[in-house]
Amino acid sequence: MEKEFDLTQLAQYDGQDGRPAYVAIDGIVYDVTAVPAWKGGKHHGNTAGNDLSAVITHAPHEKAVLTKLPKVGTLK
Repeated sequence: MEKEFDLTQLAQYDGQDGRPAYVAIDGIVYDVTAVPAWKGGKHHGNTAGNDLSAVITHAPHEKAVLTKLPKVGTLK
C-alpha cells in the first residue's frame, strides 16, 4: 500500500543528515535520493521535502524525468 504524506510529513524527507530526499509533483511523491543532481537534498535552488508541482513546469526537462524516479506515495 502506498504511503500518504501531508506537507508536514513530506518536509521530513529533505535529504539532509542522511535522510531520504522526496519531492511531490502533481500529488505523487517521488524519491530523488539516488539522483546525483539532488545530492544533499538541493537541486537548482529547490529543496527536497516540498511540493514542486509549480516549479517543475519551468525546468528544462519538465516532467520527462519523473518516469525514471521511484514513486513512494501520494500527497494528501
